Amino acid sequence: MPIARRTDAVLLLVALVWGSSYLAAKTATAALPVLVVLFARYAISALACGALVAFGRRGRRFTRDEVRTGSVLGVTQAAVLVLETYGVAHTSAANAGLIISLTIVLTPLMDRSAGRRLPATFFLAAGLCVLAVGLLSSSTGLHVPRLGDALMLAAAVVRAGHVALVGRLTAGRSVDPLRLTSVQTVVGSALFLPAALGHLPDLAHGSVTTWTQLVYLALFCSVFAFLAQTQAVQRTSASRASLLLGTEPIWAVAIGFGLGGERLTLWAALGAVLMIAGTYWGQAIERTHRAAAQTVKEDPARRTTTPVSA
Repeated sequence: MPIARRTDAVLLLVALVWGSSYLAAKTATAALPVLVVLFARYAISALACGALVAFGRRGRRFTRDEVRTGSVLGVTQAAVLVLETYGVAHTSAANAGLIISLTIVLTPLMDRSAGRRLPATFFLAAGLCVLAVGLLSSSTGLHVPRLGDALMLAAAVVRAGHVALVGRLTAGRSVDPLRLTSVQTVVGSALFLPAALGHLPDLAHGSVTTWTQLVYLALFCSVFAFLAQTQAVQRTSASRASLLLGTEPIWAVAIGFGLGGERLTLWAALGAVLMIAGTYWGQAIERTHRAAAQTVKEDPARRTTTPVSA
């Protein structure tokens, strides 16, 4: 029991850290250009991952699969962070955390590894999330969605594609998660370096507060969160881990309103409730659907008795 409780606590801490990343990114982008913030985040992460690799397993070289897969995923991950960071710079941290949680219901639409059509109830849950996005983007009255909300919506779509791509490229391949992450951070650093070169003096002379936020985004929201998540998932069920990590938007809302001083309107509150309910509902449906598909795969004799949709 103590180990299970510690594992749950670690997963909740990861969700909390990710939920807090939106306010940290929003504050950092108020002091520095978005692409400079991204370069600093990637560069610090790359240094940290490089140190962990160097002191972890000496003598082992990066495999071709790790380099090739990490390079591709580094590009898609960079695209996600560009949209996320520009998005959070133009909307509230709470909205950003809620809208990006659409990834939970968008990923199964792009990842068809389960091999069966998703049940109709899943699309109802996805529709509930779309309605929630509409309420969040019009929280101060009916109007065209704000730029930041639209960018976060695009980030959710690209992140879902990135997650599906991770599963597709790593399936059946022997890749070390830390080394894969290291390659991605190096690729991201290289991509954002040209845009950041002209602003490096501003970065070097950044305030203590700005550097604290950059280090927090790199070491805690990237390196620590990934490694802690990987280790914790190995000690618990995927369903339980998914449930605990799914609290990320709740933390994003709490931190945005509690520490960021953001205003909660009635429409925003309703949108937040619908978003959390829709993502949890969709998550539960997809989890049940995947388990049923796996059962049929392992026991083809049950194919005629297992319903196609739930």
